[in-house]
Amino acid sequence: MNANLLDPTDLARRMIGLVDLTRLESTDSGDASERRAIAELCRRADTPAGPVAAVCVYPVWIELADRTLKETGMRETVRLATVANFPGGTDSVDDTVAEIRAALDQGADEIDVVLPWRALKDGDVEAARKLLAASRMACAGHCMKVILESGELDEPELIRQASKIAIACGADFLKTSTGKVEVNATLAAATIMLESVRDSSRKVGLKASGGLRSFEDAAAYLTLAGQMMGEDWIGPNHLRFGASSLLDDLLAHAADADRA
Repeated sequence: MNANLLDPTDLARRMIGLVDLTRLESTDSGDASERRAIAELCRRADTPAGPVAAVCVYPVWIELADRTLKETGMRETVRLATVANFPGGTDSVDDTVAEIRAALDQGADEIDVVLPWRALKDGDVEAARKLLAASRMACAGHCMKVILESGELDEPELIRQASKIAIACGADFLKTSTGKVEVNATLAAATIMLESVRDSSRKVGLKASGGLRSFEDAAAYLTLAGQMMGEDWIGPNHLRFGASSLLDDLLAHAADADRA
């Protein structure tokens, strides 16, 4: 698939349906301004061009997000995602598992868990495997996205190794980044991650996250995925964009195309 050859209205609408609308700011449950922001985020999930794929918030905001999505009638359509071992990737296995179980009990549908990338860089492969295997068990039948923090795995072979470990441990998606480091999603990293998926026997998706702000940013990843994985692969079960400001630009492009 080449996004440059598609009708911009259809393309913008298609990409909106792949967005994980994300807010990962305050973890203070008493923060009134953050409560308002989370509620507004959930209301924005139902866009004039169709719903986003998911809303992603910190665990402390799951119940508020769940309630708001239900109030807007979008709970059955929009998935509710949260994070674990986030953002540093240094929590213990027990703490990560407890966090995942609590999030699922509160209503989360999807868990974005950070691979212990520092341990992996230090050569401790077993630490990465142990945490991801335990996280997979805790997620049970729910979607588990593994955040590689690819911008910190500064060698291509480390990104490839991290991808293979995540796939072997049962990841449903490979996710590029937390969005909390200097280098986040890149097409080079996404290429390696998609190669690892293509070479595996499992149906694993890709979530590009961190630094995606424009229609053009998202279209580049859509084109890459289409070229490497095929047209039929592209959809919310296999490709997601983790972003907040991206939605505004996608909606603007859809509106511009509608007026043309």
